[in-house]
Amino acid sequence: MVTCKETRGVIIALHKKGFTGKDIAATEIAPKSTIYRIIKNFKERGSSDVKKASGCPRKSSKRQDRLLKIIQLRHQGATSAELAQEWQQAGVRASARTVRRRLLEDDLVSRRAAKKPLLSKKNIKDRLIFCRKYRDWTAEDWGKVIFSDEAPFLLFGASGKMTVQRRKGERYHQSCLMPTVKRPETIHVWGCFSSKGVGSLTILPKNTTMNEEWYQTILRQQLLPTIQEQFGEERCLFQHDGAPYHKAKVVTKWLGEQNIEILGPWPRNSPDLNPIENLWSILKRQVDKQKPTNFDKLQALIMKEWVAISQDLAQKLIDSMPGRVAEVLKKKGQHCKY
Repeated sequence: MVTCKETRGVIIALHKKGFTGKDIAATEIAPKSTIYRIIKNFKERGSSDVKKASGCPRKSSKRQDRLLKIIQLRHQGATSAELAQEWQQAGVRASARTVRRRLLEDDLVSRRAAKKPLLSKKNIKDRLIFCRKYRDWTAEDWGKVIFSDEAPFLLFGASGKMTVQRRKGERYHQSCLMPTVKRPETIHVWGCFSSKGVGSLTILPKNTTMNEEWYQTILRQQLLPTIQEQFGEERCLFQHDGAPYHKAKVVTKWLGEQNIEILGPWPRNSPDLNPIENLWSILKRQVDKQKPTNFDKLQALIMKEWVAISQDLAQKLIDSMPGRVAEVLKKKGQHCKY
């Protein structure tokens, strides 16, 4: 047991005053064996400092450790083995395991890379323009926006991320697997939501691809009733991204005829700014967890779990909008954590 410097000092001070080890132990300042060891070390070495443990000498100097950190930050996709080879050119013969230990000392650990859409210079510029335009909006302001999006759901494939709690040796146990097939059937859905809760959800017919005709039909049959139900005569804005059929002339004209005001212009490749993406992730996890075995069951589960989404969750996601905007501005247009 290693005791703190102050405790060791008190024990030695009492010892110098003539107190025995037994007397000092009675104060319960430390275990008796620890007290006797500290007194013994003091008699032998004249110091209460803890003796440094012996062991294999460190293979690298502080300067070489700093060089390794620079190498890693310059090549963040490199493996520890590759870093060890490059470090060797600086005169350090170290294993990949040693490289990992050194990086861990600087809080540099291996993690799976996050998947985000590629951002061009124009994308970054558009994201900054959008966020500067709405930087002063409060959660109450965002509560007047209906967010929308399309999403795919797979049959026999993880639409979202799936984790399992398993014991050693159960990796391939049936209950711990997510079954996959080579060409899983895919269901495409359109949905919308606001701070008042989820709106309509439309499941496109099998083997149907979204286009301007389908989109206009969905807006007429699903968006208009949602606006009426959630906002009535109150002013609201509608958000959709820059998909080609969203910008089609017939769609733009129809939205104008319905006096539906559009939020934006919405920057492309910006799922981190759209809270409905988080809603899709939650919905996919709930559906995947129940492992539907056919197309009809998948459709039924999607609808069931959609209507089960609480208004509190919807409100929480809308409340995150000021933080999303601030984060993108802070990151100078790059992707943020949302």
